[in-house]
Amino acid sequence: MRVLLEAALRRAGELSRVPFTVRFSGGDEYRNRDGEPAFRLIFHSARAEWRTAVFGHIGLIDSYINGELDIEGSLSGAFAVGMAAQLDTPNPLVTVRNRWHEFRFSNASWEQAKRNARFHYGLGTEFYRLWLDDPLMMYTCAYWKEGTRTLEEAQQNKIDHVCRKLRLARGEEVVDIGCGFGGFMFRAHERCGVRVTGLNTTTEQIEMVRGEIARRRLGRALEVIETDFRDVRREYDKVVSIGVLEHAGRDQIVDVVRAHARFLKAGGLGMLHFIGHVGHNDTEFFIRKHVFPGGWIPRLADVIVEMERAGLEVLDIENLRRHYALTLDAWAERFDRNWDRAHALDPRRFDERLRRIWRTYLYGCAEMFRSPIGVTHLFQIVFAKGNVAQAGYPMGREFLYQPDSAEVRGAEAVPQRRTGSSGDD
Repeated sequence: MRVLLEAALRRAGELSRVPFTVRFSGGDEYRNRDGEPAFRLIFHSARAEWRTAVFGHIGLIDSYINGELDIEGSLSGAFAVGMAAQLDTPNPLVTVRNRWHEFRFSNASWEQAKRNARFHYGLGTEFYRLWLDDPLMMYTCAYWKEGTRTLEEAQQNKIDHVCRKLRLARGEEVVDIGCGFGGFMFRAHERCGVRVTGLNTTTEQIEMVRGEIARRRLGRALEVIETDFRDVRREYDKVVSIGVLEHAGRDQIVDVVRAHARFLKAGGLGMLHFIGHVGHNDTEFFIRKHVFPGGWIPRLADVIVEMERAGLEVLDIENLRRHYALTLDAWAERFDRNWDRAHALDPRRFDERLRRIWRTYLYGCAEMFRSPIGVTHLFQIVFAKGNVAQAGYPMGREFLYQPDSAEVRGAEAVPQRRTGSSGDD
């Protein structure tokens, strides 16, 4: 087994110009090239070496999470080297484990889908507040247009970009599927004068958003409903879906896409913002096991086919992959900087094991979206229910970049209020 492990590490070392070292449990060391190492892998047990040899990158990550392996130096650099050498390609044993996970944690039932969502999003508002943007707490890819300096600006850019794409107008009724901490709801109402209904399956987030709606006295304009994303009760003028499709599950993409169509009035506009694969690929097992149980990254082509079958016309597709790498960089830096405060919230819950899981998640995903050979992207698809009329949507994209078009079509701007307690998906 040790021979297999050394061969994989040497292959990565020969392909990489980045110096790194590996210290094995017996004390011997491998160095791929001269120079100060960007990172060091330190195996503390033969079991960690065996696990890595058998399960590849999943075994290495599990060993790191369990404290049987340390990664000193640049964690992002370690992931970049591994991905460049394609060490993140799952072997047959990992593929079998992934299939078993799907069987156990499928989102087919609403009850299991809710448990899966709460596993991640139910960690509490105060935990997420420590490293998301303030005050919107947007937990999806931001929009780093030229001149953007901070995560706060980037997340405001993202909401305004979506509002422009959907041509939001005062008095329209909008459904925010998977509203998270409510950031889109609050900013879209303030900027565009729309009435927004949020849907969410995570009790903790719902309680937070309802409290903020009451505190702002916006109960006549905003509401949030605790329900599954497939629970269609009525139609709306516009549909917003930011970071939801990934949680549908491998076998529920059809149901969730069709639900999006049923939420929308004939001739109405909607937007899907989601992580998608190009080509046929399994969703990373580490993410499904430790971070998002039941989640599944769909193939872009499959999503488009199901949208067409549901009677939706695709109007525009934008790829924000590079924006997500920058967003995750910002989250990872804030997470590390504020970890002591997170640990103090609940030392037993936010322990060293969770810290390592989340650092792997944040830094690993940043490099996944940055990878020049990666197949994981972030798409925004604007769609209409039925073929849009000639005057139903602009013929060009210039309107997206007009400096004063955030307050869409005559909506009166409302000054932003800094609350520290509103947010989004």
